[in-house]
Amino acid sequence: MTILPVNDVMAEGDPAQTASVEQVPDAERPDRWWQVIWSSRKARVGVVIVTAYVLVAVFAPLIAPHDPLDSSFTPLAGPSGDNWLGTTTDGRDIASQLIYGTRVSLLVGLFGGLLATLIALVIGMISGYAEGTIIDDILSFITNVALVIPALPLIITLVAYSEVRGVWLIVFVIAITSWAGGARAKRAQIITLRNRDFVTAAKFSGEGTLRIIFREILPNMSSLVVAAFVGAATGAIGAEAGLAVLGLGDTQSVSWGTMLYQANAQGAITQGLWLWVFTPGLVLAILITGMSFINFGVDLLSNPHLREDA
Repeated sequence: MTILPVNDVMAEGDPAQTASVEQVPDAERPDRWWQVIWSSRKARVGVVIVTAYVLVAVFAPLIAPHDPLDSSFTPLAGPSGDNWLGTTTDGRDIASQLIYGTRVSLLVGLFGGLLATLIALVIGMISGYAEGTIIDDILSFITNVALVIPALPLIITLVAYSEVRGVWLIVFVIAITSWAGGARAKRAQIITLRNRDFVTAAKFSGEGTLRIIFREILPNMSSLVVAAFVGAATGAIGAEAGLAVLGLGDTQSVSWGTMLYQANAQGAITQGLWLWVFTPGLVLAILITGMSFINFGVDLLSNPHLREDA
């Protein structure tokens, strides 16, 4: 009796059965994180908006028609080919200031959001993992105190009485006054994860506490961390503009907030310079809206049930 190989037996069998075996599709791979975000229409709009702002900030010297601090133009001039949005009362080009102001807002948003998220991450995760211990009590007390302190008066006080004014001071002040809410959310999340099987296995394998927190648990909170960063960056951009409008910004730099402050101080509305007032507020609102739209896509990472409606 001759024993045929399996492939030969299948070849001599039913052709339809053979074809069905050969055409078994591969298992569908889960979508990558960027594919999940891009699947949301709102997130796509937000990504396009923020990308456009980043490109404007990077290539500002090539896009801006003039130096934003150049005051050699005719004051109170209307829009023209040389001055796209007109000039200010001291003869500076409004369009150039608007373009260069993108840099300050994105810089504050990036580093203010990163620093606030980092502080919230460290305090919240350590507190949640050590729930019920003296460490948790101390960190929870600090978080609760930070939550009840009014953030806006504290920010104004710190900036107003500081001897040094600048972007980095604003980044630091915004970060240390906006981390508490994120820390509370991360503490609650890590409490739900610390008793999972993979954490227990890491404990039995002899891994240290910090390694378990930041190498085992943190990757499972990536969507929450990204959402917290986007929210913190959005708040930092708005806070910087608000401080500058109040006259607490860096007067040596050009930002949308300082533009609004100068426009108000020099009576732009009474003189009919609507573009000087309207355009900084408009581009600021569009940027914040775009970053808020990105958060819709980030939500899909942490809640797959929302993906069908994206």
